Amino acid sequence: MEPQRILIIDDDSAVQVSLALLLKQSGYQALCADDPKQALAVLARQPVDLVLQDMNFSLQTSGEEGLQLLADIRAAQPALPVLLMTAWGSIALAVRGMQAGAANFFTKPWDNTQLAELIRTTLETAAPTGRASRQALDAQFDFSAIIGEHPGLLKVLSTIGQVANTRAPVLILGESGCGKELIADAIHRNSARAGQAIVKINMGAITSSLFESEMFGHVRGAFTDAKHDRKGHIASAHEGTLFLDEIGELNRSDQVKLLRVLQDQTYQPVGASRTERADVRVVSATNRELAELVANGEFREDLFYRLNLITIRLPPLRERRSDIPLLARHILAEVAGSYGLPAATITPQALEWLSAQPWPGNIRQLKQTLERTLLLVGRSELRQADFVEHGGAAGAQRLGVDGMTLEQVERHMIAHALEQHQGNISRVAKTLGLSRTALYRRLERHGLGTAPDETERA
Repeated sequence: MEPQRILIIDDDSAVQVSLALLLKQSGYQALCADDPKQALAVLARQPVDLVLQDMNFSLQTSGEEGLQLLADIRAAQPALPVLLMTAWGSIALAVRGMQAGAANFFTKPWDNTQLAELIRTTLETAAPTGRASRQALDAQFDFSAIIGEHPGLLKVLSTIGQVANTRAPVLILGESGCGKELIADAIHRNSARAGQAIVKINMGAITSSLFESEMFGHVRGAFTDAKHDRKGHIASAHEGTLFLDEIGELNRSDQVKLLRVLQDQTYQPVGASRTERADVRVVSATNRELAELVANGEFREDLFYRLNLITIRLPPLRERRSDIPLLARHILAEVAGSYGLPAATITPQALEWLSAQPWPGNIRQLKQTLERTLLLVGRSELRQADFVEHGGAAGAQRLGVDGMTLEQVERHMIAHALEQHQGNISRVAKTLGLSRTALYRRLERHGLGTAPDETERA
């Protein structure tokens, strides 16, 4: 069988030679291009399975040339996966590239073993040119809990189908409320581990003082209140899946402890004299850009690479508006059923209005809006006027988030919730779907308050 072709685009001949040697040793055929013009000519001339692309081709280091080249490649061959390579200090640029459609990135200098594994998994999970329909995916996998047919969502589902039955760690990126936990459930449900537990942990809710006991368990007498042996989350996930939600909230001291487990699948309960082994598949999720946290020194680079072998970017609701009518009808049926109400309907005009809203809180906010409106209206048919009268998209229009960055939207929503609940942290956290600890950290980050000490957090 003919080896897969990988195009290296870099104006540094030393980089080309090093990567070409690595590719040859890994069984691939390497092609090289010095600049964007030459690269596009190669792609027009012959089929290529993967691109390794530098982000800078001039003395200017803004990366605009690299982003433009990525856009040109995506326009010409949308299904062709691209791995970006960048200097360590330009990770924010690589993140922009991933948001523009790159499959992943690696930094210079690279680790040959890690890069070879990244190349292999990227090629294995590359979406086929003719992406499967929702019906075809449903015939092969169990995605029953995930509603939608937008191409962006289908790309996510296709990736899940390809990686679910492997041991590869998966990092799910996406805004708050867009369904990252449902994606983790789908990965587990479609894997060979489906018969075992998926253990879900909100990493932002575990205080540092309790981290080892919660994660690794403890033996009787390990500390004052340890009256019995206690199994930790790692042991509970043995032969199953460990879902680490809000992984970006984990502090650096605890990151080291988690890294040891992921490196060799062993751990030591607090107070125990021997090491235990656990076979776990790790899926993690965050609404923050982990790569940027690494660049800022807030997240360990080695842990980052342990978590993100496969990265899934879940599109926010505003980028898949065509799915809003499907979601609204599904949510409405669930809500009516849960309250023992008659089957509810929603008018076409109301669906059109809902589809036009910005939804900064994503699916979670849509569900809250539908639930509140159905309960307050007191009849089974919901109209556009009902949503406008009862707060609309939870104040989406009044919040005025158009044109804001994700960080600005998050700060705006938290400030709005604080005002709405007169600073009651428990109510604010519940409204935003966060733990108290995660909310405190966001308050600190956005300059909206000071976090309490560990005792108060607990």
